[in-house]
Parts: sequence; C-alpha cells; structure tokens
Amino acid sequence: MEELIKEDILNNINGYALDEYQRKVVLSNKKAVLVVAGAGSGKSLTIIGKIVYLVKCLNAPISSILCISLTNDATNNLRNNIKKNYDFDITVYTFHKLALEILKSHNKAYDIADDTILDSVIDNFILNIIPTNKILLKSYKKLVTNNKEELNLKRLIKTFINLFKANNYEIVYFQEILKKIRWTFSYKKYQKNKSLILLILNIYLMYQHELQENNLIDFNDMINKCREIVSKKGVLNKWQYIIVDEYQDTSLTKFNLLKEIINKTNATFLGVGDDFQSIYRFTGCDLNIFLNFQKYFKEAEILKIINTYRNPQELINVAGSFVMQNKRQIRKKLVSFKHLDKPIILYYTNNNIKALKELLKKSEGEIFVIGRNNKDIFKYIDSEYKNLEDSYYSYQDIKFRYLTAHKSKGLESDTVILINVCNDLLGFPTKIKDEEILKYVNNTKDIYPYEEERRLFYVALTRTKNKVYIICNNESVFVKELTKYKKYIEIVKSK
Repeated sequence: MEELIKEDILNNINGYALDEYQRKVVLSNKKAVLVVAGAGSGKSLTIIGKIVYLVKCLNAPISSILCISLTNDATNNLRNNIKKNYDFDITVYTFHKLALEILKSHNKAYDIADDTILDSVIDNFILNIIPTNKILLKSYKKLVTNNKEELNLKRLIKTFINLFKANNYEIVYFQEILKKIRWTFSYKKYQKNKSLILLILNIYLMYQHELQENNLIDFNDMINKCREIVSKKGVLNKWQYIIVDEYQDTSLTKFNLLKEIINKTNATFLGVGDDFQSIYRFTGCDLNIFLNFQKYFKEAEILKIINTYRNPQELINVAGSFVMQNKRQIRKKLVSFKHLDKPIILYYTNNNIKALKELLKKSEGEIFVIGRNNKDIFKYIDSEYKNLEDSYYSYQDIKFRYLTAHKSKGLESDTVILINVCNDLLGFPTKIKDEEILKYVNNTKDIYPYEEERRLFYVALTRTKNKVYIICNNESVFVKELTKYKKYIEIVKSK
C-alpha cells in the first residue's frame, strides 16, 4: 500500500511524472545531498516533489520543513504553488527574511536599512566632508581622475563596502589590506590605493554610525548577527529538513548561517543549483561553496538531474560545451527530448536597428530580447517602437520584453534575440575588469578567461524554448567561438 502511495505521488507532481533523476533526489535519505541541475531540468518541480514526499510518505510535519531561495519572487512562487496544488503552508524564506525571523524569535528587533542609505552616506561624505579637508580633497580629485569619472568611483566604494560586509570582515582588516598593498604595489600605486582604502574606511565608519544611530540593520549585518545568535542560543523552530534552491549563488556569510542552523537542528539538508548559472560574484556569492560541497558536508551525496524540458538538444549541445570550456565547471551532459535543426542563428548586419526589426518579424510566440547592460536596447530601437510598461516594448503590434542577461535568469521564452554581443568595452563579454582593490574583499576570481561572463552568456542562450538569434556587428570573442559549432549554427547575413 505504501509503495502504491509513493508511486502515485511520484507520477503526479503538479500533473507531471518525475523522471528517474528527479525521483532519486526525492527518495534520497542521505543527511546532505547536492543536486546539480541543468537549465530547464525541473528544479522547482523536484523540490515540490521532495516536499510532498516528506509530508505524505514520511509523515513529516509541515512545520519541520524549511525552504530557502534567493529572491522574493522565487519564494512567493514556490510557496503559492505548493499552497495552490497541495494546500500546504510551507515556510519559504529568503536568507534575509529567515535571519530577520530568527532575530525576532530571540527578541532582537531591528528595522531594515534601505539600500539607498549607503548611497546617501557616500554622497554626503563627498559633498560635505571632503571639501572641508584640503588633503582629502586633493587625493579625492586624483582618485576621480584615475577612475575616469565620479560615478565609477562611487560604484567602486559601494561594491567594496558590500563585499567587505558580505564576507564578514572585521574593521581591523583595513589595516591588513594597507599592509598587503604596501608590499604588492609600486610606491605610486601604493599611494593611490592607500588613499582609496582610507576614503572607503571613513565612509564605512560613517555608514555604520548611521545604521547604529537609527537602530537600523542592513542585509549583510543581519545575516552575521543572526549567525551569532544561532551559535549561542540555537533556533526555536524544530526544523528537520532544510532545502535551499539556487545554492550555487550562496555567499560565505549565508553559508555560515545555514551551517550553524544545520548543526543546531541536526536537520537533513538538500541543496539544489546549477554551477553553470552562477552569475552573482559581485554580490559576494562564492561558487566554491557549491563546487566543494563534500568538503563542507562529509559523506554527502551528489546527484544530477540531466533531462531538460526547455531547450532543444542541439542548443544544449552548444551551450553545455561552451560553458564547460572552463574545466572548473562540473561535467554534465544534458538530455532533451526536443530537437531543432540549427537553433542558434548568427545574424550578421551593419544596421542593428534594421536587424532587430527583421528578427522580430521572424520570431514566434513570446519573445525576449536580451542584452548585457540595462541601456543596450536603446542602440537597437527607434521611434517606431512603443514603450509599453516596465520592460515591455512593441513594434508593429509585435510585443517583446527586454531583459539583461542577469534579470533573465530563471525565466524562459519561445524565442530569444541576443543583442550587444560585441567586441566592445561594454559588450558581451564585458571587458570592464574588476578594480585591483576588490581582490582584497572578494574571495573568488576568474581563473579561466571571462569565467563569469561565460556563465552569464550560457544563461542568456538557455532562456529559449526554440531558437535564439544573435545580432552580430563587430562580433565578440563569444560569437567567434560559437562559429566552431557548425553543425548546430546557422549563419545569416542581413541584406
């Protein structure tokens, strides 16, 4: 009877039968499991299957299951899906919401700092503090010159502070950085970087003071404070099962919190993700946590779900081979039951605006236009387009959505048109390199050329259910590399 119930469940998760790889994940009873998934392989369906199995077959109380994902949209979608189809009120949190709830349960009340507060502190320091100090003003002007413009410098300061906090460094680490740059750089470069570090330190101190004065806590501090509380006092919830989606985008501080919760609850852990789609290093995410799973969880089981239900096999052959040129990526060969002859079309043109119009007319179904940067679309449209709402546009009643490659992650469309895959500073891949100073607060770096940009391009390629058109004008190294896959690529030259 139990076997019949189990089979009924596995054959009908949201109306779909789980494949053999998804079933292995659902039925695994190991204490720690990493699921290495592929694009379009049914990660969410597998997670839902695991939850339904725990409740219906293992009689796990719903309150004993904790689900974590990275974004509010992802958590809401998962929670609503399970509620609608199974009437389970499963707890699904982002890491930040989870940390806030744990702090509240221990009577630690904070208000969350708006992300713009750091921007305001940076602006205030530059506008009101620097002009009052001749030495500061002189060094600041040099820094602005070195960073081409003030906006770039502001962005660098903000990124440095966020990474500093995301990796839970103490303030004394600033002294360590100054020692390191003294022995690393020439005298001239040392003086420049020393000025930059001291500027960042002053802004960091002002930012921390602003938070403290207003009893505010930012997301990074919240994760760190929560981990300290859990370490000392444990958690009040009786979680037995912890499931984390998008595990490839876990930062060190989030991992430390997660590990502390697992240690205190002795919960079974399931991490689900795709190392091919790790694209948030600039926020502190550390792919090594995913790649070295068995280092952090002894005797862990690693499973793969390799059937993709989105992309044609021919597209996956190219995208998979392309991303695995970096030998650090986990080896996996995805399998699709869909086939499409030459699904990648390289569309060569000297007129980007004309090319996009031609491709929109050729496209079928829902259309995504995907670029590398927020403003890329404006190089490809003219007055004949209507800006509808949010990221939607229309041309001659053809509606499409414009997304950056980052924002397209997790989404899918019938047809994709890639733009700005150009050999430019702000092309795809971007040639903007991380500032040297960021290496002191960023635990990960590119080992293979354009490592993260390569993963980002993989994400863009795999959003399509059918064809992906790539507008080529001043082709980038990625386009040149794709031309090697002659069996799967169609080359078209616009008239």
